[in-house]
Amino acid sequence: MLAPEVLMSHSLAGEPPSAGRRAAPLTTAVYSAAEWDLLTTLPGRVLVATASPGPGRPARGVSAGLAGLDAVAAGRASDSDLVRAVVAAIYARHDGSTTPTGGLADLVDLLAACRAAVRLLRRRADPADAAAYRQWVESVAVRVCGAGGGVPASPADQRILDRLGAALGLR
Repeated sequence: MLAPEVLMSHSLAGEPPSAGRRAAPLTTAVYSAAEWDLLTTLPGRVLVATASPGPGRPARGVSAGLAGLDAVAAGRASDSDLVRAVVAAIYARHDGSTTPTGGLADLVDLLAACRAAVRLLRRRADPADAAAYRQWVESVAVRVCGAGGGVPASPADQRILDRLGAALGLR
């Protein structure tokens, strides 16, 4: 059974419905609650980890967080049914759950979660949806680090982006 937030329409998520697009792909039925939670919390965890200060990385300002949120929201326009369903679930979530606060241990856990998501997507998702999801999650980190706007990332940020890209199977 799909979670109620997965069944949410685009119009309820603040996006006008698009002709020919389903609010939630039928393929989301193959994910357990724990698997769906992994897929829907990963973008937020990436945003927090890349926005958090660390060795050689200063604290980010509000604009970096907003850039990350914008990258998450950009998934609403994705060609991927999976990415759109994940974004709808993120926006529908009102369960009071919190996101990790960052730090080295959290980065290690985040990279492990990325690898787990890649394994899950290889087993259960359409290859195009899996690729779109992995690239979308990486785009959140790129936007937070400022590397998406023609500004090169700092060496410390680039190391995190490289590690994240490898964990997502993109490098």
